[in-house]
Amino acid sequence: MNKRIVWALIFAAVVALVFSTLLYRVVSNQSPQPVQQQATTKIAVAAKDLDTGAVIKEDDVKLEDWSGPVPEGSTNRPQELLGRGVMTSILAKEPVVEKRLAPKGAGGGFSVLIPPGMRAVPLRVNEVAGVAGFVVPGMHVDVLISGNAPGADSRQGTIMKTLMQNVEVLSAGQDFKKDPEGKPVVVQVITVLATPEQAEQLSLASSSTTVQLSLRNPLDKAVAKTPGTAVARLFTGGSGIGPSLPQEREDRPVRPAPAEPPVPKAAPKEPPFVMEVISGTSKKEARFETAGEAK
Repeated sequence: MNKRIVWALIFAAVVALVFSTLLYRVVSNQSPQPVQQQATTKIAVAAKDLDTGAVIKEDDVKLEDWSGPVPEGSTNRPQELLGRGVMTSILAKEPVVEKRLAPKGAGGGFSVLIPPGMRAVPLRVNEVAGVAGFVVPGMHVDVLISGNAPGADSRQGTIMKTLMQNVEVLSAGQDFKKDPEGKPVVVQVITVLATPEQAEQLSLASSSTTVQLSLRNPLDKAVAKTPGTAVARLFTGGSGIGPSLPQEREDRPVRPAPAEPPVPKAAPKEPPFVMEVISGTSKKEARFETAGEAK
């Protein structure tokens, strides 16, 4: 065999060996490393969906492994959560944290949604007055009242006034009442959040006037200054509540006042006629009034 061919085969074998060794090392370095298990912590999570106002029971929470950062306010003792009221709804398998629960001893129900110093005031309205059913919890509304103010001019008719603005709605639903004949009647009930002073005004307005709601953007915090209006103003194009009525408008023609009869001037008084009478050494004057004058 030719020596050149032998050396060529030897060289090819060496090169193939070197390249196969390098390829083996590269492939071995890229092999997947065993996955390390991430550390987990057991925390209490909701075993099912918990609605607002619900009181946590034993079968409502359970312990589960939680990977990653532990949520602030969570606990690994489900017994500490029993009897607590839910302030905001919690979904199943969601951590039960302290900020979403009512204080210990506060219980559950609707009262857990009322902040300290505030009151929940129910208002009975019809479907139209309740913004046609579009009022839901969390929205903000203005409270309008209409009626006849005591001592007001009856010629103005019914008066409409904005009583409160930017009031938060806590709940909206239906209540069943009975009419004078004992038949059930569905009544729309809106519960709003108010201060104690506002609660007095709303309760009095609900019983003495007709209450309506005006829906507003919750991001709109501006308080509008409204003068109110009356039925008489709707027909005259005016604004606000005031003493002026349709018959007192400036654009109505004004009749001139009747002229008073002229006062006759007194005729100038003529001087009396004086006559001197001489008798001997004495002299007297006699005065005679002119015609038309009394003596």
